[in-house]
Amino acid sequence: MHGVVPPTFTGGIMDKIKLARIDESNFIEAFNLRLDDGQERFVSHPIRSLAQAYVYYNQCCPFGIYLDDRMIGYVMVIYDYELGEYNIWHMMLDKKYQHKGYGQAAMEKCLSYIKTKPFGPSSKVVLTCNKDNVGALHLYDKFGFSETGNMDDDEIELALMME
Repeated sequence: MHGVVPPTFTGGIMDKIKLARIDESNFIEAFNLRLDDGQERFVSHPIRSLAQAYVYYNQCCPFGIYLDDRMIGYVMVIYDYELGEYNIWHMMLDKKYQHKGYGQAAMEKCLSYIKTKPFGPSSKVVLTCNKDNVGALHLYDKFGFSETGNMDDDEIELALMME
C-alpha cells in the first residue's frame, strides 16, 4: 500500500525500545528468549535465525529488541539484491513482553532503520506471516502491510511500499 503512514509514537514506550545489532557480545541473550505455548510454529528459534544471519552476512542485519538494557526480542532485516527489496524475518518478542505495545514500537524502529537504505535503494519491504498468527497480522496491518497474493505453505506474504 503506497503512501501509508505508519503509526508514530512519542515518548513512553518508543523511547524505551531500542534495536541493537546482535553480535558476539549479546547473542547468548537471544538464545534465552522464549515464545508462549503454541507460538513455535510461527517463528524460528534465535539459533536458526542467527545461523541464517551468518550465512547471509553481506545482506542481513540481526537486531536484538531492547527494553532499556534487557533484550526482549529480536528481528532480522535482509536485503534481497536480486529482487531489490527489504525483508523482515523472524520478528519475535519473549512471552513475558508480548501484548504490551513493544512489538509495535520495535516495528517502527525496524522500518526507520530500513528507511536509511543500509543495503540498497528499495522502498519495498516484504515479510511473511503464518495465516493463523492473528496478533502479528494485526500488527502488520497497522503499518499498512498488505497481502501480495503469494503464499508458501501456511505463510502469507505481505508487502509495504515506504516513501
